[in-house]
Amino acid sequence: MANVTKYKDMNLHIGDTLSVTYKLIEGDKTRQQIFKGILLKIAGKEKVTRNITVRKISKIGLGVERIIPLESPNLVGIKVEKVSNSKKAKLYFLRNLTEAEVRRKLYSEKK
Repeated sequence: MANVTKYKDMNLHIGDTLSVTYKLIEGDKTRQQIFKGILLKIAGKEKVTRNITVRKISKIGLGVERIIPLESPNLVGIKVEKVSNSKKAKLYFLRNLTEAEVRRKLYSEKK
């Protein structure tokens, strides 16, 4: 399993906080939506089958995960907001933690 994948000219690492801009088509209208969360998982061996799973905590405290194919025509762009120091390949343990605990585990300085 990979801890890093390339999207265009940037490296996406597991644990990074990403801002994913996605184009939504509703009837005859299109709009762009930003999904900001932590990169949990990278899946897919080949470039065309590569998917990422991004998780965020909604305003009511409920965790929301979204699987995003990197070769989708509806994917407008990805921006890395915050870089993590995580060394794990999958961050499933974050599902049971609060927001403060996640920040402490992912972004604290290692000594």
